[in-house]
Amino acid sequence: MPSKEASKVKIGFVPAHRQVFNENWAVDMRKRCLKALSGLENLELVFPDEKLTKKGLVSDEEDSDKVIQLFDEKQIAGIIIGTMTFGDEISVLKIAEAFQGCPILLFGTKEGPFTEDGNRLSDSFCGTLSVSSGLYRRKIPFLFAGIVFPEEKAFKEAVANFVRVCAIAEEFLGARLGQVGPRPGPFETCIYNESALIQQFGQRVIPVTLVEIFNSANSLSDKDPEVQRVLKEIKSRADVSGVKSESLMKIVKLEIALKRFAAENRISAMGIQCWTAMEEAYGICPCYAMGRLTDQGIMSSCEVDIYGALTMLVQYLASLKSTPPHFIDWTIKHQEKENVFLAWHCGNAPPSLACEGCPVAVKYQSILGRTLGLDRSFGAGEFQLRPGPVTICRLVEYDGEFKMLITEGEIERSDQNLRGSWSWVKVRDLDSLYKTIVEEGFIHHASMIHGDYTQPVADVCKFLGIKSVIV
Repeated sequence: MPSKEASKVKIGFVPAHRQVFNENWAVDMRKRCLKALSGLENLELVFPDEKLTKKGLVSDEEDSDKVIQLFDEKQIAGIIIGTMTFGDEISVLKIAEAFQGCPILLFGTKEGPFTEDGNRLSDSFCGTLSVSSGLYRRKIPFLFAGIVFPEEKAFKEAVANFVRVCAIAEEFLGARLGQVGPRPGPFETCIYNESALIQQFGQRVIPVTLVEIFNSANSLSDKDPEVQRVLKEIKSRADVSGVKSESLMKIVKLEIALKRFAAENRISAMGIQCWTAMEEAYGICPCYAMGRLTDQGIMSSCEVDIYGALTMLVQYLASLKSTPPHFIDWTIKHQEKENVFLAWHCGNAPPSLACEGCPVAVKYQSILGRTLGLDRSFGAGEFQLRPGPVTICRLVEYDGEFKMLITEGEIERSDQNLRGSWSWVKVRDLDSLYKTIVEEGFIHHASMIHGDYTQPVADVCKFLGIKSVIV
């Protein structure tokens, strides 16, 4: 499956102006900002026009009331506050207070030339401090993009990053999560605090038993059009010659059952019981189905790792839903190369992440299958992931406090033939990274996504009340 087209994010723009300063300069600066921001393809900008407020600026509380109503009607995901001149702090702060749940980006504009009589046009450099101190006083978190002209590259980059921050916050807060079956008994690392998720993020976990999922899968006819469509799709994209036809049909039906559960309950991410009970009761492991679900925008983590599924969701939203992540184990250090580790899991990677020319096969016999001598435990995808820069993250929680590991690396192409879905990843300093993982209480699971999303993930943590641990 190819990467999806990035989704758009709706963000409100507040062009602040204090009336004692040059109105013509404020109007021109607003136009320049709108022109610069219109070039960002993933941004849908909401702003007051000349009919809503005088010259489309925000200069007093009457303006702020109108803008609050506009932003509320348009259901914005974040706010960009720009001081076109000094800025009227009271009206701006009133808008910020009305949308405290939304991320805020603040910037000031650079000064124009002096007037003929020696006066200044803007004083945005000064007025931005009035706004920032007001936000700080109210304990409203915000990001600062600097004092800029809107045409500058740094400004556009800051807004582009902010778009991703807003995308994460909008869908992460209040997300609905699926818990498919109980976590494996030996995996204490996958425990989670449902109360903390409710209190801090307004999230809800919807549990479902494996029996319910199996019943849903088993109720599907082999001739069901959806079953036939998914079967054809899998066969066209993977080598399934090593899988018995009845096992392949079970994989297909399990994927459909899990997808329907997610759709019926509006679930964005889920942790799935992917071995032992699943294999014993249903006869396959769900790894390949999980990878395909992640490819379709339903983040699916192994071993009922709810915090792992949330980490995947953060990364997927940071990419504006254009790139799926891979849920990994930190497995081993490379036997010969420095600062390289094996990012691996049984076979759960999204098939779209396979490296060019690498075969994708569904044939893996799971840990339980090997241990018990079973020939029924099929269902994992085996392939090497494509090379390139990656971001690796992990969300954990202790005593109600959340923190996020954030680091970056690069997948290196290998000529090896390994089991499961895998990649060799080079990082800056593996020993230092591993020490941080150990000492900060992070676990053996992580989420890895192609691309550099360290900045938006770190920035959104500020709004979500999550401590960033950047290595």
